[in-house]
Amino acid sequence: MRYTPSVSGVQIPPSPQMKKQKYTRNDFEHWMSLQTRWRDLDAMGHINHAAYLTFMENVRLEFYESLGFSSRNSGQVDGIILASMNVQYHQQVIHPSDLDIGQRIVRVGNKSFDMLTAIFIKDNESPVLSALFTLVAFNYKLNKSISVPDIVRDMCREL
Repeated sequence: MRYTPSVSGVQIPPSPQMKKQKYTRNDFEHWMSLQTRWRDLDAMGHINHAAYLTFMENVRLEFYESLGFSSRNSGQVDGIILASMNVQYHQQVIHPSDLDIGQRIVRVGNKSFDMLTAIFIKDNESPVLSALFTLVAFNYKLNKSISVPDIVRDMCREL
């Protein structure tokens, strides 16, 4: 069932950064592939919505490491924390499936930045899911936000 104003009574406008509704593989720069697992299924027989969040977390942490950040906060002073997410599910996925997850930094502010993510079934051009994550540069020792590092600024490619 697709939730529309006539079904749910609520209409949520898309995030301004997600105004382009039809993403392709060419829109993404950082990639990770993974296979679905039996445990990712829900009672409906398709991949559970929460499993996708774990998939995207894995690729996001790999991306952090590629920028020189630790994926764990064990003694780390400066890092990146998740502030918000907007996820749009476009179609269901069954198990087993090979998935490709693409990411791209699409906006950088003073202390936060947005990362666009999409999940594709291997060899398909249209995503099964797209998401926008707002991330904050953070100093764990001071317990406060800090300026976005230059390495993140340099990776920004607006759509």
